[in-house]
Amino acid sequence: MYDLAVRDQALRLLASGLSISEASRQTGPTPATIRRWRDQPDHLSPMTGTCPRCASRPRSPAPAESYAYLLGLYLGDGCICWVGDRAKQVWALRIACADDWPGLVQECVEALQAVRPTNKVRVIQRQGYKDVNSYSKHWRHLFPQHGPGKKHDRAIQLEPWQREIVSAHPGRLVRGLMHSDGYRGLNRVRHVLPSGVRWYEYPRYLFKNESSDILALCGQALDLLGVAWRFNKRNELSVARREAVELLDRHVGPKY
Repeated sequence: MYDLAVRDQALRLLASGLSISEASRQTGPTPATIRRWRDQPDHLSPMTGTCPRCASRPRSPAPAESYAYLLGLYLGDGCICWVGDRAKQVWALRIACADDWPGLVQECVEALQAVRPTNKVRVIQRQGYKDVNSYSKHWRHLFPQHGPGKKHDRAIQLEPWQREIVSAHPGRLVRGLMHSDGYRGLNRVRHVLPSGVRWYEYPRYLFKNESSDILALCGQALDLLGVAWRFNKRNELSVARREAVELLDRHVGPKY
């Protein structure tokens, strides 16, 4: 198996007028492999599976709703890392799901299966959470936000095809973000009145993340939904107006 960049480089060399033999010498794959790439641009081996970003005409992952939700989970509590020998170019997408929310674990499993139906999904018990993961050569292609270090230490920007998905399904992205780094609960406010101390309670959503880019993506998706929000802290946004909470409940609701 060769990385997508190797295939693209070989095809560019052919397009520039080089022979198959010369393209093979410069890039490494055998002439037969390069000939197959040229003659069967959408050919995918059983190990590769169907990767929409690796086709000769890249397209968006489907189903889009599942991808938008998985994108939210990845941006909140996910990571992509090597599996085994780096030369094999196999990656694991890992999502950390707290034990307190078994429904979240199942929804995460279903999203992974929907986006990469040919890859096995594993649920591994850790201390206090479950590591939901799946191995593939293509997670970097599907989530190009992957990079070295922590997410809040690097820029997180969506590709144009990802923005199209989020624009069509902002509620699914927000659901994934809230299911990872979000919270829906009751806020208690203390008022001192002439008649005594009164406590008021109202539901609200909080989304906390150290990445200003991810916070901005959440805010943009909420704007698309028409949900009023504000920054509660430097690293936290809040949805607290009654009508805004009711609207967001249609897309998220309490964790379960």
